[in-house]
Amino acid sequence: MPVKQGDLGLLQHPTSQELLISKIPARFAYVWTDGTPRVIPVCFHWNGSEFVIGTPPKAPKLKALAKNPKVSLTVDSDVFPYKVLLVRGTARLEPVEGVVPEYALAVERYLGREQGQAWITQLRGMISSMVRITVKPEWVGLLDFQTRFPSALPI
Repeated sequence: MPVKQGDLGLLQHPTSQELLISKIPARFAYVWTDGTPRVIPVCFHWNGSEFVIGTPPKAPKLKALAKNPKVSLTVDSDVFPYKVLLVRGTARLEPVEGVVPEYALAVERYLGREQGQAWITQLRGMISSMVRITVKPEWVGLLDFQTRFPSALPI
């Protein structure tokens, strides 16, 4: 029996696993302090149970997340058949001295070892701390446009 949309077990699906280790940025959605929606691209690290995002302590999104921590993330491919991982959860904010270790891992995955380490070295010269944003999935959806389609389609 296939795992239904919303089930956290979808994170174990091979398509989800592929997207979780890809170099595709997550689209991170949250609600701004005035109630309007925002979506930004972020690099992320999947630690097996949570998405981890590092950000400077003066990042505007932190003010909004402190007010309303409900978020969603999407990691999606741009080649057909499209693969889309949809996640909803609650953001938890934690100040960290120096660079968030998971952020450094994510940057190396996205940029490669040499460029990633160069960026982290440069970043350490610009900021002395970061904020770790963790999102534990509470709802997961998966589309692959082969066996899993949007719910509006009668397939």
